[in-house]
Amino acid sequence: MNIKHVILLMIALFTLVLTGCSKEQDSSNTKSSSSTKTATSSMAGLPEKVDPALADRGKKLYNQNCVFCHQADAVGKAGFAPSLTNQEFLETVSDKFLMATVRDGRAGTGMPPFAHLGRKDVEAIVAFLRSHAKRPNRSAAIDAQPQSMGDPRLGKFWFDSICATCHGPNGDGYAAGGTGTAIGKAGFLDKASDGFIRETIKHGRGNTRMIGYSGPEGLANLSDKDIDDIIAYLRTVPSKN
Repeated sequence: MNIKHVILLMIALFTLVLTGCSKEQDSSNTKSSSSTKTATSSMAGLPEKVDPALADRGKKLYNQNCVFCHQADAVGKAGFAPSLTNQEFLETVSDKFLMATVRDGRAGTGMPPFAHLGRKDVEAIVAFLRSHAKRPNRSAAIDAQPQSMGDPRLGKFWFDSICATCHGPNGDGYAAGGTGTAIGKAGFLDKASDGFIRETIKHGRGNTRMIGYSGPEGLANLSDKDIDDIIAYLRTVPSKN
């Protein structure tokens, strides 16, 4: 056997080894992907687990501090205080948003700050609210949505035509005699992501007066651009409010 034949044979063997390794790697990746999908699908549709003891402590704290406005089991009262156990709300809101709101309150509204409770007690109240969830928490993906690049001038038109009816001319909420919350205050806008506002406008909140405004079943069938225009306008409101 001459050198040329030896070289060709070595190349052939090397190719076979590489092919075998590639197949093993593909098989390993397929199994890993399959396992990941199985684990993900097994958790789909489930709310996050809440420590029962923490939630029970949170319920006691809630009844001592929050029940007077937000009512029993945090169902809220139209024109007075929003529901904190609404399923769409719990599905879209982050723990960070909830904790910051309880801690800081909402200046210019009837929601006072509860910073005196301390972080652990606020976490317990949030756990109590989370214990009412029947759907998975999508807040991380929602907050990761891109910021609005809308036109605030067009957004003002939509806001005045649709949103102001419940939320007041400048988003002043109950203080303006509206049935909707104060979404034009810095205390809300500084904590709410554009994704959170976007999802709320699109899909609304079941069993409340906040009806969705996107799609054929929406009250106004606003386009994605229309909704982003409203968000862009809302971002300008605190300077006027």
